[in-house]
Amino acid sequence: MNRIGFVLLAGALLVSSGVAAKDSDKHHIDPYVNGPTDEARMVKEIRHQLVMLPYYSVFDDLGFNVNGSTVILSGDVTLPVLKEDAERTVKNIEGVTNVVNNIEVLPLSSQDNAIRRGVYRAIYGDPSLSTRYGFQALPSIHIIVKNGNVRLEGVVLNEMDRSIAGIRANSVPGAFSVDNDLKTEVKK
Repeated sequence: MNRIGFVLLAGALLVSSGVAAKDSDKHHIDPYVNGPTDEARMVKEIRHQLVMLPYYSVFDDLGFNVNGSTVILSGDVTLPVLKEDAERTVKNIEGVTNVVNNIEVLPLSSQDNAIRRGVYRAIYGDPSLSTRYGFQALPSIHIIVKNGNVRLEGVVLNEMDRSIAGIRANSVPGAFSVDNDLKTEVKK
């Protein structure tokens, strides 16, 4: 495991075991969280290329690991084209010889789409969260909905923001469960 997955930067130094997309993927690097300034060139470029994908949104969670010249993509996306674009883009990065694409395409569901919109409005409509997280090019709170179950991914400034986001997501009708996997910044 590349040590870069353990140190992240988003305004301040973040120390975590990585932002997990799934229990089986505990240590991936998130593209929407800035890396440390001494981050390897290839990892920096992968991160940059993934966040620049045209269909990447707050409803998707992309992550990756680097093992030598092999990149392992992970996460959940709402559009099949995003999975394909991520793989194609990473394959074209200098130094990458192999890409393993473990990205899951979330099932199409009007119910899930309604829950996504509701959770988005609940979180990014909150006055305390919208000013800190809603006005970014790619907001750091990601909302993943699969079969009525909600998972919040990303990084927030403090435990209070994490709690508020979880409470807001739990208030949305139709959601069966909410897993609040948001991480908080640890200032060093």
